[in-house]
Amino acid sequence: MARFWRPGSEKPDSSSSYPSAARDDDYSEGVPFAMPSSYQSGYMSIEKQRQSLPIYKQQNSLLYLVENTSTTIVIGETGSGKTTQIPQAGWADGNQLIACTQPRRIAVQTVAARVAEEMHVNLGLEVGYSIRFEEISTPGVTKIKYLTDGVLIREMMEDPLLTKYSVIMVDEAHERSVSTDMLLGLLKKIQRRRPELRLIIASATIQATSIAAFFDNSKQRQLVDKDKSLPSRKPAILSVEGRSHTVLIHYVEEPVDDYLRAAVSTTLLIHKMEPSGDILVFLTGQDDVDAALQLISDEAENGSEGIFVLPLYAGLPRSDQELVFSPAPRGKRKIIVSTNIAETSVTLEGIVYVVDTGFSKQRFYNPIADVEALVVAPISRASAQQRAGRAGRVRPGKCFRLYTEDFFMHEMQAEAVPEVRRSSLVSTILQLKALGIDNIMRFDWLASPPAETMVRALELLYAIGVLDSDAKLTSPLGLQIAELPLEPMVAKMLLASAALGCSNEVLTISASLSVQSIWVSGKGRLKEFDEARERFAAAEGDLITYLNVYEAFLASKKSAQWCHQNCINFQAMKQVLDIRAQLSRLLQRLGIPLKSSGKEIQAIQKAVASGFFVNASQLEVSAEGDLYKTVRGGLKISIHPSSVLFRATPKWVVFKSVMLTDRHYMREVTAIDPAWLTEIAPHFFQCRK
Repeated sequence: MARFWRPGSEKPDSSSSYPSAARDDDYSEGVPFAMPSSYQSGYMSIEKQRQSLPIYKQQNSLLYLVENTSTTIVIGETGSGKTTQIPQAGWADGNQLIACTQPRRIAVQTVAARVAEEMHVNLGLEVGYSIRFEEISTPGVTKIKYLTDGVLIREMMEDPLLTKYSVIMVDEAHERSVSTDMLLGLLKKIQRRRPELRLIIASATIQATSIAAFFDNSKQRQLVDKDKSLPSRKPAILSVEGRSHTVLIHYVEEPVDDYLRAAVSTTLLIHKMEPSGDILVFLTGQDDVDAALQLISDEAENGSEGIFVLPLYAGLPRSDQELVFSPAPRGKRKIIVSTNIAETSVTLEGIVYVVDTGFSKQRFYNPIADVEALVVAPISRASAQQRAGRAGRVRPGKCFRLYTEDFFMHEMQAEAVPEVRRSSLVSTILQLKALGIDNIMRFDWLASPPAETMVRALELLYAIGVLDSDAKLTSPLGLQIAELPLEPMVAKMLLASAALGCSNEVLTISASLSVQSIWVSGKGRLKEFDEARERFAAAEGDLITYLNVYEAFLASKKSAQWCHQNCINFQAMKQVLDIRAQLSRLLQRLGIPLKSSGKEIQAIQKAVASGFFVNASQLEVSAEGDLYKTVRGGLKISIHPSSVLFRATPKWVVFKSVMLTDRHYMREVTAIDPAWLTEIAPHFFQCRK
């Protein structure tokens, strides 16, 4: 039986293997053991794969650093094995766990499944995971837990010092999401109270010196008594060599006009001209991925045979996600069309060719206009290098960049702008307040957000009643909203629905807003999709339409076939059911009763307005056509074509979010009566002629 080397314990003797694939019976007494069939059939191949990983050769150095320093920074390319192998070192002390955070849900699920297979245990026992609204772990048994940054932050609300963890690994830190940056700041605070807590910051391209400087507490006064057995507070840096082969980079001579069509034509040319090897194509979002799949499929019907095309994006059902990790059918070349999720979050074996469009969808927030939009923007040079590296995993590869070398060298930014500097911080500030951090302006960020963004977030939280005039959480509303794992305005809508007697219906709407989309993309079925949406369309707007879809889904006895016939995402509807049940339990815990309004739709509209009144807009007929003008800010805006109200022109509406493409579009739109606004928010609206 393998012995684990945990901080403060004796080093295992040399006969013990590392990382251990054996079970430690102390961890799972009485729990049935079953080795996954895929592991049984490929045990040696998996072990050989693990031993070939660059991180495997650094195991002794890594163990030494984690034993002797409180913060270890590991720099290694995607594919070096850091995500799967480091947590398996077994530093769990007593009943404590090892946590490994990821910025994306898909990475949490796929990596946890892989590690469970490597350790030949069932997922949910010794290895588990936790994402928003989904927990697969066993208390008292799970020792390695993968989770998103956001979920770990929410755990701090119940356990501020994260005492159940002995080691926390923050993976893919170079992505610099808002949650990652916030988590790093919080962990720095926790370490001052818990100097025995080991942190591992793992990344592919992060500037190690800046992270090391951020976590260097060696010169600061410690908040606990000095103890010589405690690890050094000066961070250590470990660089892990990649295992990439040579990647030949190709650039276009002239900028391309249409990156989507250029990506498809380049992919088909590679298939025609280049030797065997899988192709990975980077596009910006689900719409682009679906469009590219359709174009490639059309070409395949016209004679481009021998290809096996698969999509990859965050909202993809789990069963479809798993396909990208499987080998292509015999005699076919696998083509994966992906968003930037394949840049670092997942490792895809077999990729030899990469087609890089040079763009990704990025979130940008304008605090003056109070508009947050997903914008297609050029990637950074660091991201371009990451994408190219996907081609050199198994043998020398090629990367085809659909932009010029001059653009890469002189116009691309060296690093991406951290998300905290280009995002709305409403949910972030609410979480900090809920964690007892009142002076948010002095919170220790790795990169400080703009002051205007912080002020705008405080204004909005005050407007919806979450904060009082002293910027403290209100009771009970602010405290209740902080408890709910929803966006603040969605949570406000849900809580307001109780007084309006429609919490049962608004619970369904809130759950529907918590999934990627309840609709299946209209690729190849556009007419069918439009007809299906019309069947459920409610004159009151998109959120009431979601309610119609849910009720029809229940009436169909939760039929997958019914979903297919009506262009409804069956997996998303199953998620809605699960999320709705969890939210229902939370409301019960908060003492909020579930009531149904029956056919009283106005009560539901009023509840929606109670949550989103800051986004109220009035119709203005002008030479430019039917446009809406927001009451706050005076922004001119249109209803998005995907909305059921696209062809309607209600005089007053509220919306959930804004999408910026060729113009400002509002999404999830609901018609309202303007008279409600002064009743709902007299502090925000006044009647005037």
